[in-house]
Amino acid sequence: METSAYGASLAGGAFDFWSFLKRPQTIARLFSWLFAIVVFATIVSEGYMNEQHEDITKCMFNQNESACSYGIGVGVLAFLACAVFIVLDAYFPQISNANERKYIVLGDLCFSGVWTFLWFVCFCLLANQWSHTTQSAVLADAARAVVTFSFFSTATWALLTMFALQRYRQGVDEVGLGYNDPSSDHTSPYPSAYTGAPEGYQHSPFTASPAGQGGYQPPAY
Repeated sequence: METSAYGASLAGGAFDFWSFLKRPQTIARLFSWLFAIVVFATIVSEGYMNEQHEDITKCMFNQNESACSYGIGVGVLAFLACAVFIVLDAYFPQISNANERKYIVLGDLCFSGVWTFLWFVCFCLLANQWSHTTQSAVLADAARAVVTFSFFSTATWALLTMFALQRYRQGVDEVGLGYNDPSSDHTSPYPSAYTGAPEGYQHSPFTASPAGQGGYQPPAY
């Protein structure tokens, strides 16, 4: 019978807040959540500038609107995903169904892997556009902060991908330890087929007579 799956007891464990906060996966998740806020909030608040005597605001990364939109989109979705997965991580030990745990871990693994790639693309894109920026009204510190925390986000999401992969492999190994049929298990102490009467067995005292000797005989007068 399964007693654990994907790193926790199937019986449903109690939630320990402080132990949960000390887990490396939780720490990486919280940093990813914080870095995402820095990236999209900085772009929204300081990423759009306008030149003198112009009312139209433009993206501070070489006036490339796609660069700012991409950074905001990736950051907002990463922020929301971190919040959802933190809740799932806290609720995870109380889930007793191994299949539900498998889907959660697979979702975490796939999303973390994809977002590691998207954050890397975001870092490369923003760094490239920043290197070609010539506007005089750009806030250099804000732009550097966005590029830097995009790189940090790539690192933290890569860690989350590694943690999810480890948990998935652990779950597969644990769930795979199932029941072995004794008939096919050659290491079982029990024989796979009936080999004879048990030791100490005695025949019944009422034994059958040989054929032809136990028939009816008329009485002698």
